[in-house]
Amino acid sequence: MSAQSDNPEQPNTGQPNSGQSIGHDLSATSQDVFDAGMAVRREVLGDAHVDRAEAKKDETTEDFQNLITRYAWGTIWTRPGLDRRMRSAVTISAMVTGGYWEEAAMHLRAALRNGLSRDEIKEILLQTAIYSSVPAANVAFKLAQEVFAQVDEDLATGKDL
Repeated sequence: MSAQSDNPEQPNTGQPNSGQSIGHDLSATSQDVFDAGMAVRREVLGDAHVDRAEAKKDETTEDFQNLITRYAWGTIWTRPGLDRRMRSAVTISAMVTGGYWEEAAMHLRAALRNGLSRDEIKEILLQTAIYSSVPAANVAFKLAQEVFAQVDEDLATGKDL
């Protein structure tokens, strides 16, 4: 499978992480990792999503938002070993397996941004059905329909993916 996608919906084309590969660099400062994580987070999830999450943070959630930006996005998503398409595939499977539906919806949309096609996402969900849970995949397919419909609506009105 090539790193380039034929998916016209997304701008990131599955390249190995276009931001800095910094998460595995032990000489990086905490701020470097945070900044790289925020850049990747915005590229994968979109500015609108990240801006909403940042606007909602308060004294209860600020440390958690910092944690996921540094560790999930700055340490793991910046690593060079997998491209974003593969990371999205693994993440979708994990979210479905765990039944984390709100996160699954977010990552289904992100997967399109990262270059996975709808057909590839369908195949990921089928694979997940067999190795995780048919009932969970059933929910995930319904969720994918909803996400894809929202994406179609957003693109038709000129919104970013």
